[in-house]
Order: sequence, then C-alpha cells, then structure tokens
Amino acid sequence: MASYRPAVITVTALAPVSWGTTYAVTTEFLPADRPLFTGLMRALPAGLLLLALARVLPRGAWWWKASALGALNIGAFFPLLFLSAYRLPGGMAAVVGSAGPLFVAGLAALLLGQRPTRRTLLTGAVAAFGVSLVVLRAAGTLDALGLLAALAATVSMSAGTVLTQRWGRPQGVGPLALTGWQLTAGGLLIAPLAFLVEGAPPALDGRAVGGYLYLAVANTAIAYWLWFRGIGRLTATQVTFLGPLSPLTAAVVGWAALGQALTPVQLTGMALAFGATMAGQIGPRRKAAAPRPLAPEGAVRPSSSGRGGRPEAYVSAGSGPRR
Repeated sequence: MASYRPAVITVTALAPVSWGTTYAVTTEFLPADRPLFTGLMRALPAGLLLLALARVLPRGAWWWKASALGALNIGAFFPLLFLSAYRLPGGMAAVVGSAGPLFVAGLAALLLGQRPTRRTLLTGAVAAFGVSLVVLRAAGTLDALGLLAALAATVSMSAGTVLTQRWGRPQGVGPLALTGWQLTAGGLLIAPLAFLVEGAPPALDGRAVGGYLYLAVANTAIAYWLWFRGIGRLTATQVTFLGPLSPLTAAVVGWAALGQALTPVQLTGMALAFGATMAGQIGPRRKAAAPRPLAPEGAVRPSSSGRGGRPEAYVSAGSGPRR
C-alpha cells in the first residue's frame, strides 16, 4: 500500500503555508533591516510559551539532543536564511531552499536507512524547477557568501528534520514539549548574535507588536509544533516535500494582498511545484506478503510472536515504536 495519510499531511502542510506569510508580515508590519531581532522574537517567546504549556524539561542526553536540534532547525537556520535573503537576488534563496527534499533524501539514506527512489529524486528536481519559475526575477550577480548561506540553511534544516525523526521523542514527551525545547534553545543561540550585530532592540509601535505576536504565536509556536508533530508521523521525505508550499503561499499572498501580478510562467511553476508536493506524499509501495496455507477447519493458528492464543493481527497492530 502507499504510505499516504491525508489528514496528517494536511495538518502538517499548515506549517509551510504559515511560513509563506512571513515575508508579507515582515515587510508590512515590522521594522526594516532587523532580521536577527525578528528571528529572536519569533523563536524565544514561542519556545518559552510552549515550555510553559508543556511543563516538561529535557532529561539526560536530551539536553544536548534538544540543543543540537534547536541549533539546526532554528538557531543556525534563521540567521543563515536571513543572510542569504539579503545577499542574493530575488527568490534565489527560495530556489536553493526548495532543494531540501534532495538533501533530506540523501541524509535519510545515511542516517535512517531509507534509500531514495528515482521517483523521489525526479519529484524533488521538478519541485525545485517549479519554485524557480515562481520566484526568480531578472538576473543579478550571485553573491558567493549569500549562496553559501542559502546552502548551509537548507542543509541545516534538512539535517534537523532527519535527526528529529531518527531520535524521536523521550518516553511520555509529546511534540509540544519537543518543539518548546528546540525553539528556546534556538532563540538563546540567536540572542547574543542579534544584540552583537544589530545592537539594542528598535522602538516598536502597535503594528510591529501585532506583527511580532503573529510571528511568535501562529507562524512559529503553532507552525513548528505542527511541523515536528508531522515528522513523528510521516517519513522525513514526505515532510520535506511540503516545504515548497511556503514560496507558493508567499506568491499567492503577494498577489492577493500586495497587488503583485502572477505571470503565466509563474502559474506554470506553481502547478509543477504543487504537483511535485502532492507526488512526494506517496510513499514507496510495499511488496505484498506471500499468502500462507489455510489451516484445517477448527484448528487454531499459532501466533508469530510466540504467545499462545494472541491473534497475529493484534500483534502487528500494536508493534513498532510510537513517536
């Protein structure tokens, strides 16, 4: 059967859809040229809010695991993403980011033993091409530092996604606590960098306060909780193929709210990227098990688990790790 869980996929997809509104909110509501402060205001308040709700702190090895995941998914990803967006011509950072499914496929093969299929690689290439049609603009000089930052941001988030699935969660800890740990750790990493590079926080008016509240609560706390919840229920490849929904949402918001036109080329790219996103949700087909010979009528078939009288269907349904 195909590994396709529409309800889980749809809820997880709300995360990149929310992230697609970040650009519009940042440009319309927030102070200009303060990307690190914005990253800090997104991560740390959201993490502290989730910690207060979950009331669970890491224990043992999970102190360093949560710190590592927070650095990869938040603390390193946010600054690198902002740096690439400022130094590259329009949309190039999003194009590099859309290659995330290919990075995840490679890392999943190394760390999770999930060999990428030709369909996965082809679908990832189509998604990146579709996004490039949507976001790329007139030519500009490619900045080497910006390009390296975009690649590093994509690798950082991809590694965080794969490691989040590899490590799972501690027994009895839900995705709310795990998300709070990562956002708090990532925010604490960004804080000294923001004050060192950008100085004291800017003065905020009512629009800016509202914008930061939206980014912290809906765009970060809720969105990342949905994202990490999805990682625990889907494959790493399925989750990362939802990433192209972010630039697609940004393009739609720009058209609907900011009056930006969509050309036929962009519409074609949107169709390709969305189709690749949907195709990326269909997992590899599993080979059907060979049928077993029927037992004589009235006979009791022994359980494959070695526990007498326990039906095989019940053993199968209850086995395997729960994330």
